[in-house]
Amino acid sequence: MDALRFHWCSPPDTGQATPTDTYKIGALDMGEVTDFVQEAEELGVDSLLFGISNYLPDPLPVLGALSQVTDRVKFMLAYRPGLMSPTLFAQVVNTLAWMSDRRISLNIVSGISPGEQAGYGDFLSHDERYARCGEFLEIIRGLWEDKQPMSYDGKHYTLKDASLGLGHKGGGRPEIYISGASAVAQQTALASGDCWLRYGDTPEGIAKASKPVLDGGTRVGTRMHVLARPTREEAVAELARLMRNPDEDHEAWIRKWVDTTDSEAVKSSYRLADGAKDEWLSPFIWTGAVAYRGGPALCIVGSYEEVATYVHSYKAAGVSEFIFSGWPTRDEMRNFFTHVVPLIRRLEEQEPTA
Repeated sequence: MDALRFHWCSPPDTGQATPTDTYKIGALDMGEVTDFVQEAEELGVDSLLFGISNYLPDPLPVLGALSQVTDRVKFMLAYRPGLMSPTLFAQVVNTLAWMSDRRISLNIVSGISPGEQAGYGDFLSHDERYARCGEFLEIIRGLWEDKQPMSYDGKHYTLKDASLGLGHKGGGRPEIYISGASAVAQQTALASGDCWLRYGDTPEGIAKASKPVLDGGTRVGTRMHVLARPTREEAVAELARLMRNPDEDHEAWIRKWVDTTDSEAVKSSYRLADGAKDEWLSPFIWTGAVAYRGGPALCIVGSYEEVATYVHSYKAAGVSEFIFSGWPTRDEMRNFFTHVVPLIRRLEEQEPTA
């Protein structure tokens, strides 16, 4: 089996955030972001996810700048179909592929909040957004597969003789990750993606949900948090410290926002958290931060050895890659790649050969 791939999420800020803190928004410190990304490269992070939302800086110019101050780490660009034409999007991604020497992949997100989408002038329903996403992917893949000039007549996009002079560097196309927990998200991943990306669950839960995707030959990845310390007692004590003086107003605001979302990924994560016993979904998955941080906040917690063994167990469930975060994210990234990843690699070396 191939080695697990470990990505990290680049947050809105890289400071000392706790699970209940609100992110610092309204500013962009490129010096701080550059320092964070360069350390991720030194640690051996596979790629860094840069999200998209109305409260975040747009990732496209940020990644263009970061591509010039790094050499190895890859960038996972989150983007939503409907914000720009597929032809222009392919052109932008091709440009980034040349700027970064192909260190670019795509996380295609169809949107999680009708209210936020409306702010961008998008009023499509959940399934209609995925239908548009399917057309979008069909077009950009066609351009990357050199079906040029390309004409297209769909429900959401109409093109005539589209062509691009600057192709993707080296030919081919970037890896495509499709996010979502709904059946239509899985279908989109099977039709046009390389990896179906979903929020966390137990290995058993992910194995059950992922079977149609794995049977169809598409990879499965998951997005979670992690907290590892030398001993389990230290890890649990750190959770207690992080959760001191929680912002109850922020929790109430998040709950209200969840009531307005049409994302199955978000709703399913909250259902898991609400059904957990004493905030533990399993002996190693803590749900206490979901109320403040949403779906990605399901957190694998334990000693270095426990976390390594538990993460490795997802491999048998069909998971091939993780996108992790932590509190504070930079410290936990350093902790995970320094102390936990070597233990996981040791476990992988012990796997039986085919």
